[in-house]
Amino acid sequence: MGDDAVQQHVHEGKASFDHLYDLPDPRPLFRALAPLGYRIPHHGQPLFSFLLAEQRRDNGHGPLTVHRPLTVLDVCCSYGINAALLKHDLTLKDLYERYSTEELDGLSAEELAEADRAFFAERRSSAGLRVIGLDTAGSAIGYALRAGLLDGGFGENLEHDEPSPELTGALRAVDLITVSGGVGYLSARTFDRLLAATRGRSPWVATFPLRTVDYAPIAEALARYGLVTEHWAGRTFPQRAFVSAQERRFAVRGVRERGLDPAGKEADGEFHADFYLSRPADDAAALPIDRLLASLDA
Repeated sequence: MGDDAVQQHVHEGKASFDHLYDLPDPRPLFRALAPLGYRIPHHGQPLFSFLLAEQRRDNGHGPLTVHRPLTVLDVCCSYGINAALLKHDLTLKDLYERYSTEELDGLSAEELAEADRAFFAERRSSAGLRVIGLDTAGSAIGYALRAGLLDGGFGENLEHDEPSPELTGALRAVDLITVSGGVGYLSARTFDRLLAATRGRSPWVATFPLRTVDYAPIAEALARYGLVTEHWAGRTFPQRAFVSAQERRFAVRGVRERGLDPAGKEADGEFHADFYLSRPADDAAALPIDRLLASLDA
């Protein structure tokens, strides 16, 4: 990736890839992120899948066994990357390899979406899962729908507007809200509007905010809807390498301002994210996050 492609989009110390998030197809984004080792969706794939499996179980606490496909709302879904990983027998490495191959270079965006629809259909898992996407990037949402990755998509900005009637209707079926990237661009306002629209359904909320982000305002917003937010302490998740010394200074300063130690993490050249899970109080009390995720921590 050429330096100009990133440096001209640096704001307040952190590089922005906004110019790649709303294109007709995902090839430029994957090719820009590959050299930086971007991998939060890789971390999210087993965690989100585990949480969905827990929600399917009748454990006597909270969500009982359901006889319908569970529904995920992926916020800041971009081109449907999380949907690709959760609904198919694929890894993030597989997606990087697909979208970097020269064999796809001659395809138009529409031709790629058609090819992807067949590609993903052949690799669909038996998870029995619906994924709907929410993002301000309408072109990215459109691609994910045409490629068959999303079961529904909404190009809306809840930082500025109330959810549309169509999105509100979809939210009433949501079991798990995920955010693997983008928490730093969302405020408590978005989460407040999402939970208000679920009308007491109390979906679980699973997020990966960077360690530079103060998550407390979002946790407070979720608490107003009866959700208890827990941090998976002692674990961080590498997000990607820094694009510049400027970005590294930004991250190191940001985590120090939050009273955190960047040694072995940001100081070594990569953003790191935390993992937060918000659930109804009874669920959190019955099985705290450390016990819930103990099998993943082995």
